[in-house]
Amino acid sequence: MKLIFEPPIPVKIAKMKERVRWQHESILQRQIDQTAMVLDDGNQDNPEFSFMVIGDSGTKSHYGKHPQRQVAELMLPHQEECSFVLHTGDVIYIVGSREYYQPNFIQPYREFLVGGENPKAIPYDRMLFKTPILPVLGNHDYYDVPWLYRLVAGTTQPIRRILRYRDAEIGWYGSNQGDAYARAFIDYLKSIHSPQDLEHHLDTHYTAKTDTGFALRYQNGIFTRLPNHYYTFRYGGIDFFALDSNTFNDPSPLPATKEGEICRRQLEKRRQEIDQEEEAILEICDRLNPENPSEGEKLDELTTKLDQINEVKIDIEKQLASSGTPEIDFEQLEWLQNRLIASWNSEEVRGRIIYFHHPPYVTEGTKWHQAQTIAVRRRLRRVFDEVKTSINSKNKERPIVDIIFNGHAHCLEYLRNTDTGHGDSHINCIISGGSGRRPRRQRKEGTELMETFENIEGSPNRKISDSLLYVGRDRKEGDLSLSYSFVRIDVKAGNPPQFIVRPFIAEHHQEQWYNRELESIII
Repeated sequence: MKLIFEPPIPVKIAKMKERVRWQHESILQRQIDQTAMVLDDGNQDNPEFSFMVIGDSGTKSHYGKHPQRQVAELMLPHQEECSFVLHTGDVIYIVGSREYYQPNFIQPYREFLVGGENPKAIPYDRMLFKTPILPVLGNHDYYDVPWLYRLVAGTTQPIRRILRYRDAEIGWYGSNQGDAYARAFIDYLKSIHSPQDLEHHLDTHYTAKTDTGFALRYQNGIFTRLPNHYYTFRYGGIDFFALDSNTFNDPSPLPATKEGEICRRQLEKRRQEIDQEEEAILEICDRLNPENPSEGEKLDELTTKLDQINEVKIDIEKQLASSGTPEIDFEQLEWLQNRLIASWNSEEVRGRIIYFHHPPYVTEGTKWHQAQTIAVRRRLRRVFDEVKTSINSKNKERPIVDIIFNGHAHCLEYLRNTDTGHGDSHINCIISGGSGRRPRRQRKEGTELMETFENIEGSPNRKISDSLLYVGRDRKEGDLSLSYSFVRIDVKAGNPPQFIVRPFIAEHHQEQWYNRELESIII
């Protein structure tokens, strides 16, 4: 039995449009841009500001330690100086179920919420933020559970084994196709039934004027909702673009050729191999006692491996299920392209930042060769190529966007792209996905990312990115060391602006916590 499943991309898109009443008559009449937001905190025009970035956080304690809360406490001294927090996705593990918002989000980040002194009294769908936490959806925020699971979970030995060793919080509900996330963070217009109430709501909260029409006004402690599952806002002359990569990450279909059939058979064989590998790991786990420190460490290693195996399974299933023309979110990609072009043509904008879940450039263990990674990278590259062509020489030596922030990989990583020959050249990439869920190791192949370009004669393999910093799971003095993290970004005045990236680490080693700040990165 599959413990989790993911809704198809067309379903994700349709459900999110329903929740925000996409292009409703009352919205069109008011010339409202449903993808735009204004952070109205009185400091939005200041060219010098700071913010934090976290990701892959929404989990419970692991074997007696709560790394997510440890990171949250590490963030608190920076709260007053930072205007907002970006969250790169996977807000709630394992399946974004609504009952886990209380223990896995509200309580760990209680100081960021109005009424946080009594977090258990805060409903997950009525959160008000003192300091904005601005998320995007991760894959786990879309995951669901089969109805049959709800009937048999906890009563069948195979399911109990897998849940125990994955230290999983499945819940009874799943995400309901992303509904729990939408109710927690997005302005859920679907719940407003009266036409008069809807019009009053729009006239009250969509009053901010932007270049593209009226926009949702985000006010700390008063009204703290997002306009859509992807959105944009401008702060201190920097344009921020929040994407939902879950709706454009499906792999391209396998070709209907002999080579495609060979690839399919290889994928099916690999799937059988990892099923056997999973069973072997579970048998080892059965013999380990988590209360014994040395055996608990081994169990943590193996459960991390089980997480990775599950990701590989899902990626293989996506490839095997792909057929015909992929039904991806072209509307969102076209929106990004047009908004980036407009951003480059605006004299008010001095920098651009994009954040979404699935990293197109990454050296964490199993991610680089996954079909989803390739799909996201190639689809964004097409957007960047079109933008580069449109703006011609406006960007001169600057990259199309200054920084891309991602999660999904359970680590802190800084990569810098080379001259790829495309519009993604020289982009700075920061993965902030180590804020709570089990950290993972860097791949053994090294820090240089090579890509095959079939249309390049002579030298089809080209280095496209270098990993310059990686923090996650490692061995220190012979013992397991787990590093959890967030980054603070200080944006300086000037055009182009300077970005100072300050990485902060909460390291768990030999049953002790050690907090440290790494050397700053200047972008």
